[in-house]
Amino acid sequence: MNKQELLTNGRCKKKADRETVWPVVIMNFTGVYAHEVFARNNQFIWLDCRHLSGTRGYCDKEGIRKLKRVIAGYPAEGIHFIDSGNYHYLTKLWTDKLRVPFSLIVFDHHPDMQPPLFKGMLSCGSWVKDMLDWNMLCKKVVIVGASDKLIRTVPEEYGQRVSFYSEATLAHEKGWRNFSSAYIEGPVYLSIDKDVLNPASAVTDWDQGSFSLQELEELLAIVLRKERVVGIDICGECSATLTLFEERREATVDSRANKELLKLIQSFSCFL
Repeated sequence: MNKQELLTNGRCKKKADRETVWPVVIMNFTGVYAHEVFARNNQFIWLDCRHLSGTRGYCDKEGIRKLKRVIAGYPAEGIHFIDSGNYHYLTKLWTDKLRVPFSLIVFDHHPDMQPPLFKGMLSCGSWVKDMLDWNMLCKKVVIVGASDKLIRTVPEEYGQRVSFYSEATLAHEKGWRNFSSAYIEGPVYLSIDKDVLNPASAVTDWDQGSFSLQELEELLAIVLRKERVVGIDICGECSATLTLFEERREATVDSRANKELLKLIQSFSCFL
């Protein structure tokens, strides 16, 4: 499927038919977005989080309170860039704003369902488990692209509410339609960690999957055509490296991925 087919093949209206436009929010923790060309848009909303302590990887109660204040004036209905995978737990804070039952679809090489090392801490490795434990409006979680090894570590008691979907199956619309009718409840919130991509398509702080950027776009296009999406976030930026050359290369690769994903998402109006 070529890029034009991705943008036009389906039942969604084109963005010219929209009455409203979702905000694009940049949550700046590491400063990496300043090096990414895609983010140089004066219509984007920048939230400066660089001064917040206790938020990298693990987020303590005070950090959670501060972050809730930062995002208080913005809705879940938006496209949120939330920096590196160390801040993926922000999906929980954004979805806590939803007031209707929903399903969460996560594109991630990791299930993010490990118990936190410290009690009462929200972490980038435990946030999906925390959502299932505490957000009663989250009815189902679908994780796309996680490694088989990590899937086997998911506690059995979550089996009724968590499903894993393979790249090969999702690539067919009929397969997704059958899967959706069986497992998806209500509208969906999409969370994309670019570590689901191969290293040629994105550079992240974590071990990565095998999806190409085009494959991920094809999967997203299917979901955007078939589901009512009530919010989206994207993470997986790479922290600054020791060499200027590597830093520029990483920013270029990640900026391209973010630009392409944003272009695809904004070509649909079915998630408005």
